[in-house]
Amino acid sequence: MTALSWLIPAALVLGSLGLIGFLWTLKSGQYDDLEGAAWRAIQDDDDEPNTGTGSTGRGDGTGSRTAAPKER
Repeated sequence: MTALSWLIPAALVLGSLGLIGFLWTLKSGQYDDLEGAAWRAIQDDDDEPNTGTGSTGRGDGTGSRTAAPKER
């Protein structure tokens, strides 16, 4: 029973913090334009052209995902 004496207030505090956070997001306009945000997430508007460096960024044009060998 002593566990309930601190679990119930802790649950109430956490619940009220969640509610306050949700109301804050409503007030700040986080949910105003949901569809526009979804389109901006998938829109492909790269400003820089593809230089062919691949995923390594080494500039050799291979695009290999393996790391360059370490020099000794």
